[in-house]
Amino acid sequence: MKVKAQARFIRQSPYKVRRVLDLVRGLPVTDAQAILGLTPRGAAQPVSKVLGSAVANAEHNHALDAEELYIAEAFADEGPTLRRFRPRARGRATRINKRTSHITVIISERERSEH
Repeated sequence: MKVKAQARFIRQSPYKVRRVLDLVRGLPVTDAQAILGLTPRGAAQPVSKVLGSAVANAEHNHALDAEELYIAEAFADEGPTLRRFRPRARGRATRINKRTSHITVIISERERSEH
């Protein structure tokens, strides 16, 4: 069973968030939480919160054991861009794009091998 959690409109560019997601994709949840706790990137905190939410959803809504879960999918899509303007020389203005992200984490149970 796959369980999903999302955080939308996170004020961080998807490019930066994807670098953190690449560290934990495919790992067991306990290992991923440990790695995110020690990652010095700013995107580690929102990713950790989304992962925690996905684990809580799995435990409370689907009665899954947190020890058996792993990150099946993790991706960051681009949200709306906030456009700001900055004054430049000779009366001109330059646009500054402040990008947002939609972070999605999907966790699943490991398939038990029947030997």
